[in-house]
Amino acid sequence: MAKKALITGITGQDGAYLAQHLLNLGYDVYGLLARRSTPTTWRLEYLGILDNVRLIDGDLTDMASIVRALLECTPDEIYNLGAQSFVATSWAQPILTANATGMGALNILEAVRQVCPDAKFYQASTSELFGKAQETIQSETTPFYPRSPYGVAKLFAHWSTINYRESFGIFGCCGILFNHESPLRGIEFVTRKVTDAVARIKLGKQNELRLGNIDAMRDWGFSGDYVKAMHLMLQQEKPDDYVIATGRTASVRDMCKLAFEYVGLDYQDYVVIDPKFYRQAEVDRLLGNPAKAERVLNWKAQTTLEELVKMMVDADLERVSRQ
Repeated sequence: MAKKALITGITGQDGAYLAQHLLNLGYDVYGLLARRSTPTTWRLEYLGILDNVRLIDGDLTDMASIVRALLECTPDEIYNLGAQSFVATSWAQPILTANATGMGALNILEAVRQVCPDAKFYQASTSELFGKAQETIQSETTPFYPRSPYGVAKLFAHWSTINYRESFGIFGCCGILFNHESPLRGIEFVTRKVTDAVARIKLGKQNELRLGNIDAMRDWGFSGDYVKAMHLMLQQEKPDDYVIATGRTASVRDMCKLAFEYVGLDYQDYVVIDPKFYRQAEVDRLLGNPAKAERVLNWKAQTTLEELVKMMVDADLERVSRQ
């Protein structure tokens, strides 16, 4: 019989790519769908897999709906990707972020403990846990220092997973994923904001791109590569936590330069620094050490930053030209 997987956040960037990957591996894929007033399944449609997944109504903040979902699909693997995941919004809505991103993970863990304790559980952790980085290159042993309500909520979810693993024997893994992008990234994130603006400027529909701290440095990879690491974690003999990264860092300025140059433009002619986009507490530099994932999971990022930027700009050029 085919394995069954339940994905929270299936309508997000990672959820859609993970669903596609698991379907390709022969899984029956279920997704927890939080109902909203506007359609949220466009990423599944973009990948052509909407009709191949089974969506179950539920919400991370409603444990009863999680229990019902687990009883309905009896999953072998559970991937908790659902969250309020935009750092800027976490400052405007810190309690919502704590409930959805932090308590949401605990709701699933407790439901798993009661309903399907043998299921394997993946928690989507983040490089934002490191925040004010205590080491130049961050690994699984680097101390955490989150710098936003989002990072704090993710830290709660991360340690909750470890506690349920150690206290109740849950097969729980945390993937500490550094920044990962794609054409499916939300427009509010800086990478898509850049590539969408590049497309609009190139096609004469926009005149400038307003950004905050363009000297912030991040370790950027491709979401389609990273979801494969999530699956590999749950195929191991023992549960553990892994940094997933490229091992290369670049600034937002570097990313702008690459994106504008790809369409024959100079970013300095269009980028405007706007103080309103600065964070309350800046995370200056993140750089992941993926050595453990390479050694244990036999996983390595396949897509370079240059390839990623071209992929995203091409997708946005196509989108904008259709509008």
